[in-house]
Amino acid sequence: MMLIDTHCHLDAAEFDADRDSIAGQAMQKGICGIVVPAVARNNFDDVIALGARHQNCVYALGIHPMYVDAAQPEDLQILEQYVRDNDPVAIGEIGLDYFLTNPRDNPDNTERQHLFFVEQLNIARHHGLPVILHVRNAIDDILKQLRKYKLSGGIAHAFNGSFQQAQQLIDLGFKLGFGGAMTYSRALKIRELAAKLPLEAIVLETDAPDIPPEWVGRGGRNSPLELPGIAQVLAGLKQLNVSQVVDITSANALKVLPKMADLCTSVKVLL
Repeated sequence: MMLIDTHCHLDAAEFDADRDSIAGQAMQKGICGIVVPAVARNNFDDVIALGARHQNCVYALGIHPMYVDAAQPEDLQILEQYVRDNDPVAIGEIGLDYFLTNPRDNPDNTERQHLFFVEQLNIARHHGLPVILHVRNAIDDILKQLRKYKLSGGIAHAFNGSFQQAQQLIDLGFKLGFGGAMTYSRALKIRELAAKLPLEAIVLETDAPDIPPEWVGRGGRNSPLELPGIAQVLAGLKQLNVSQVVDITSANALKVLPKMADLCTSVKVLL
């Protein structure tokens, strides 16, 4: 099996004690790719270093919507320079988040989120890169911007919108990320979505150390090592063999993040 974790914050402090071990164990489990997205200027170097140190790690560069209040306008110029000087597979994690901050309650934060989002979409378009999107409670506004900027596609991470919103993202060239939230038996909406959407539209993710699957339990540390179990859950929901789910979701990831293709070929040789 050649699995791809399309969203994992392996640079997070929760992995300080065993980060290298986790990356190595993931490779032994057949996880040929782990995408580590940056969230702020101060961790660009960390995710780049992970990509250099581990055969199965790649990185994306971006400023997360939950970090824009602490960001400076010049961080966007620094991001542009980092993208020119390095080789990210995508711009991310970027997007909008209306869950923690309701636009009606904090219009200044919403305006700042939109500014950083649009500027990063411009960077992605200029460099011909896909984007890794944070879309929590903000999918319609994100869709409006995506229609304007006409990017090369990307991933809507931790997708939990409607089927109609999913279809609009698919039509714009995006794949939808499903992970630990799908494994909870009470998560009826997201499980129905996972079952109903075409498998060709889905990529797998952990969002580790966050959103642990049901068997880890809420509050536990998620990790890339849980990805085979997440694939098994998706296979059950779609009534397919897990090998089909692994093959197709991995192919989906490589299609939308084409810079990963060579990496996964080289890891397969090692395995």
